[in-house]
Amino acid sequence: MAAIKTQSFRTLRKMLMPRTFFLMIALLGQMIILAAVISRFNEYFTVFYAFSIFLSLMVFLWVMNSQINPAYKIAWIIPILLFPIFGGLFYLFLGRSRLSRKIAQQMKAYEMNTMKALMNQRSKTEEYLLELEESNLDSAIQARYINHYGGYPLYPDFYSQYLGTGEKKFERLLEELDKAKHYIFMEYFIIEEGLMWNRVLEILKKKVEQGVDVRLIYDDVGCIFTLPHGYDKRLEAMGIKCCIFNPLIPILSLRQNNRDHRKITVIDGLVAFTGGINLADEYINEIEKFGHWKDTAILIKGEAVWSFTVMFLSMWGYLRGVKEKFSDFYLASVFQEENILLSSTGRPFTSKGYVQPFADSPLDNEPVSETVYLNLIYRAKKYVYITTPYLILASEMVTALCASAKGGVDVRIITPHKWDKRMVHAVTRTFYKTLIESGVKIYEYTPGFMHSKTFVVDDVHGVVGTINMDYRSLYLHFECGVWMTNTNGIHELKDDFQETLKVCQRVTMEDYMEIKWYKALAGSILRIFAPML
Repeated sequence: MAAIKTQSFRTLRKMLMPRTFFLMIALLGQMIILAAVISRFNEYFTVFYAFSIFLSLMVFLWVMNSQINPAYKIAWIIPILLFPIFGGLFYLFLGRSRLSRKIAQQMKAYEMNTMKALMNQRSKTEEYLLELEESNLDSAIQARYINHYGGYPLYPDFYSQYLGTGEKKFERLLEELDKAKHYIFMEYFIIEEGLMWNRVLEILKKKVEQGVDVRLIYDDVGCIFTLPHGYDKRLEAMGIKCCIFNPLIPILSLRQNNRDHRKITVIDGLVAFTGGINLADEYINEIEKFGHWKDTAILIKGEAVWSFTVMFLSMWGYLRGVKEKFSDFYLASVFQEENILLSSTGRPFTSKGYVQPFADSPLDNEPVSETVYLNLIYRAKKYVYITTPYLILASEMVTALCASAKGGVDVRIITPHKWDKRMVHAVTRTFYKTLIESGVKIYEYTPGFMHSKTFVVDDVHGVVGTINMDYRSLYLHFECGVWMTNTNGIHELKDDFQETLKVCQRVTMEDYMEIKWYKALAGSILRIFAPML
């Protein structure tokens, strides 16, 4: 029987972790010092006030003329205008959606290496696109966009398996990790000590002893409450090479807005996993957190794994400050695909579809994930089924969903019934009215928390990845996913969606109207600032 920990105890324990407590005290201290300095120089208030107004005006003009999403502009323009003394400074510290110029240039160099490493595969994509155009022009248009503007090539679907629960992903992950002979690359937003991570760690330590190259990346914000400070050094002592993405520092910083939200495992360049599932026990329902946790993943094998290998190595090179020779890791080229075991039974796989792993970066001004989602919605002819933990939408996405539903497409979205973030869930529900009035069917996952991020369209197209339908995933975070067309996984994804609907509650306009007026008002106010959440 799964162990159950109360949420209140877990929250208190996390808040009292030495590192977390120190960061909170340090930031609070800086704000007190800033207030004291302002008070000390009160006699220069006129000069300070004039400078602050000028700074806020410059920031206002910059935001107005930037290329960022209009909703994000509004969310920051309001506090800048309401609080001109501190509004400009507040934006400079917390509102910028980019890393510093120096860091962005460093990251850009490694992204160029990514493009070079994928060049041969991208040239093959043109042949596949011609084949795809003959069977489905919409698919070819989507694949061409991801190839040309995302930089990631198209591959024939050698083998893909949709994993509809965290428990299934965990089982397959352990199975595949145990087969590793050359290298294991893992990149996760959240890692937490417990059954799931401890089982994985046991295998990683064993593989290190066998001479396997094991590397791990985790995000510092994602793990601030789940891993002790210096955990990377502990792993390095075990022989596991480890990097932390964008480490938190106890000073007000411009760098903390962009996070590595990806979840990737690559094994020997032949097997890859991605999806919404992190390495923590709630994802496999070993502990209860916000009720039953529903999540999904996808496993792929064959040439398409190379895109995930390159994604990881690009990030690793940036964080480690090294220039990897990517070709050293292209082990798949020495294997004949027909000799790879496709499943535990060795059954041959005969899919005629295609898969296209892709990554999205906040540095390139190209909203790859958002465009992929919009293309799927606008090109749907029969249905669009979506699962997402957060539904905080830009106007473009609202328009697309409403227009598709009004045109007769069956648009259905499953969101959580039990929330993990109160304010975010309140904002999610403010979008229900517009969507429902346009014919979009909204469902809430009543057993607990829906953390899955999937699209399935017309029995033809699908996406499984790390990308939430909110501003942070679409504009601020590093994300990844797999776009599929005509694969067996499409039908598995649809079947899982329809099965999940059986335990969901449909939200009607009557349900929406029953929301207390003060909750509706609070949600409406929060919605203005949704891009900051």
